[in-house]
Amino acid sequence: MSSSSPGPGTGLPHAATLAWWLTAWLRGHEQTDHVLDALADDVHLMAGGSALDLLTHSRGTGASYAGLALPVEGDLLGLGGPRDFNAAALEAGQAVVVGDLGLVPLEQGETVQWQALPAARRQLPDVGEADRSLRETLLRAAGDLADLDVARWRPEAADALMNLHRRPALDAPLGTPPRCVDLAARGLQAWAIVDLALADDGGALSSYEVEQRRGLLQPLGRAARRAVVAACSPEVWPDR
Repeated sequence: MSSSSPGPGTGLPHAATLAWWLTAWLRGHEQTDHVLDALADDVHLMAGGSALDLLTHSRGTGASYAGLALPVEGDLLGLGGPRDFNAAALEAGQAVVVGDLGLVPLEQGETVQWQALPAARRQLPDVGEADRSLRETLLRAAGDLADLDVARWRPEAADALMNLHRRPALDAPLGTPPRCVDLAARGLQAWAIVDLALADDGGALSSYEVEQRRGLLQPLGRAARRAVVAACSPEVWPDR
């Protein structure tokens, strides 16, 4: 994962935060000053006039929402092209799509500059599908990791699996469906479990065991990313 991607104990990726708050602003749920303050609270997001320019540029697309992409090699989740945008988003590990505009975060010290590129229509899993997939995949992964004795080689991952009710608290803007806030939190939680479980491959007995772990955890990582993308992409939000 890129350095911008979420990991254990972290919140939403920069692009997810921007997608939520930009959507709230475009739909009139949040005032400009509050949105700028919320973005400034993420110390890595550019603030002040630059952020205001970003909001204005996004409104110029005529779109009423902004959505999230979390691509990795072999799974360009949330992207629909064209090639230049896909390549930049894949390099960053995340992006925002608002109308025909793609925004890709580029970290520069303690700030993030947003590269604007043309973006095309994309296809996404809906919230219900992503939710079901996450629940089912998490149950399977828990059983598989227990069989591999995860408590022995990565006790933090075992503890996380035993405390699924302890989810990250997310500051969502007005207008974000509670179901999507919950799904995003559970997606981040599952993502953190994957990161924890793979953080110390050096403890494996063999290269076979390393590959076995990765093979078992890959579906959970994919389901976690799909959950966060659906939760942060209003085009697939439920009507109610």
